[in-house]
Amino acid sequence: MFRNGLEPWHVLLVIAVVVLLFGAKRLPEIARSVGRSLRILKAETAALREDGTPAEESGEDEQGRPSAPR
Repeated sequence: MFRNGLEPWHVLLVIAVVVLLFGAKRLPEIARSVGRSLRILKAETAALREDGTPAEESGEDEQGRPSAPR
């Protein structure tokens, strides 16, 4: 069914729609914000792997604050 789901003209169509919706001037700003978000995500996942304990087990929430007892 989806054997050839992503062809080159699909990618071109998506790029054209994005340029029309956001405009060429805002695309670099959007790309920078996506890049920053991916860097933060990568750093956080690396920190979780190094730590070895998820936030739930350590008694802290995502911001490092102590979580409420259950």
